[in-house]
Amino acid sequence: MSLRPIERLSHARPTMEGAGVKLHRAFGFGDPSELDPFLLLDDFRNERPEDYLAGFPWHPHRGIETITYVLSGSVEHSDSLGNSGRLGGGDVQWMTAGSGILHQEMPTGNKKGQMHGFQLWANLPGSLKMTAPRYQDVSGGEIPEVIDDDGTRVRVIVGSFWGKTGPVDGIAAEPQYLDIFVPAGVKKTFPVDTYRRAFAYVFEGAGAFADASKPTGVLLEKEVAGREVNIRDMSGDRTLIRFGSGDEVTVQAGPEGIRFLLISGAPIQEPVAWHGPIVMNTQAELAQAFSELRNGTFIRPAH
Repeated sequence: MSLRPIERLSHARPTMEGAGVKLHRAFGFGDPSELDPFLLLDDFRNERPEDYLAGFPWHPHRGIETITYVLSGSVEHSDSLGNSGRLGGGDVQWMTAGSGILHQEMPTGNKKGQMHGFQLWANLPGSLKMTAPRYQDVSGGEIPEVIDDDGTRVRVIVGSFWGKTGPVDGIAAEPQYLDIFVPAGVKKTFPVDTYRRAFAYVFEGAGAFADASKPTGVLLEKEVAGREVNIRDMSGDRTLIRFGSGDEVTVQAGPEGIRFLLISGAPIQEPVAWHGPIVMNTQAELAQAFSELRNGTFIRPAH
């Protein structure tokens, strides 16, 4: 077994999307090869309804898959094909935009006004970019959870882990998407297939991710939000950890435990032409998509 080295630590940055939703972006709109096949990860977490209620009105997608995971509050969604539904706490939606879809997502807080969830974008290979759109809506109760003897809990959203298989399937990137909690003081190792790109995103507590290239406990120099700062091994809330090659990830939980997403997928390794919510292989394909948006032929008829 080989420990994956830490290639980079970074903090999610505040940004605004939709009709004025305040969120934090862990990565996105940078070099698409860095975390291929993944393009973007947004953490939408707010305590004030005025920061999210404007939502994400009608907008297009083509050439990607969007994965929405709701922790608290709810998201009402509808699309140009007549689909609609509601995602509550613990629910997941995996939307394959394929050849094109127009949809909207409107968040609502819980009884305390809190809203929290994630949206991940995964690229599609050129052979599937114009496939028919489809949804996989999964209720929280369908997602298996594995609890180890030391109190470690893993929700298996996509892929197989510790003998459990997540309910979302048929995804081009063959991803593994895990929601992991490691209790205070526990050191835990998780396997990750060698051929996949992998990252972790911490959203509760803190912990130290072992780095194959540095001894535990050293002071690391990393670039965060455009400036050089000292970050100790302990990675806290809204920290993104990008891993190099290897087949396992080890974390030592801090005094409050640590909860993080551990996500990996098979690289597509194709050219990327990307503008906003549309991701194609060439600039010509991108121009065609926006031309179709303007002339009303973006949505393909169902076969």
